Amino acid sequence: MKLFFSQTSPFVRKVMVLAHEAGIADKIEKVSAAAHPIDRDENVVIQNPLGKIPTLVLDDDSVLFDSRVIAAFLDTQHEGTPLIPASGIKRFAALTLEALADGLSDAAVLVRYELTLRDEDKRNQAWLNGQMAKIDTALDELEAHWMEILTGPLTLGQIAVGCALGYLDFRFADIDWREARPQLAGWYETFAKRPSMEATAPPQG
Repeated sequence: MKLFFSQTSPFVRKVMVLAHEAGIADKIEKVSAAAHPIDRDENVVIQNPLGKIPTLVLDDDSVLFDSRVIAAFLDTQHEGTPLIPASGIKRFAALTLEALADGLSDAAVLVRYELTLRDEDKRNQAWLNGQMAKIDTALDELEAHWMEILTGPLTLGQIAVGCALGYLDFRFADIDWREARPQLAGWYETFAKRPSMEATAPPQG
């Protein structure tokens, strides 16, 4: 398998953390890609018309995207305990938690693009405020209603949350999301020390 990736993407990190947890990371060839929203990487576009990462090319040359699809596929490629529960409310709780975390990551990435790709005098402050509000309400929701599941058996939902919080620390170190959310902060402090998270951490400095 060949994965078009960037080490800074929370969505790429999500699928790679799952791969490490499942013991199949060594089966994935990583191909560095620049999935820029304006100056698109044609090597990615050839495989994925959206030009987004992660994009996974299988051994038979079929292509999977986006991160939720890739993660679900990878979870079928190992013999351990599934990281997406097979059925029932536990399955849909894990998938809903993943969706919440992915929405948090989406908002953070969009803020990053607005701040880095637009000249300061062309930035839409109301739009930025709206994205930051999504981040705040997602964090509040995790603190208020998801701690029991976050502290339970490992699922893809927890992985997605860990990667979203890691992206906040990486790109928005000036945002103190921890003070008002001590349970979530404590959970993340422990989760971030998992070998799978340490192996996939974005570059520092």
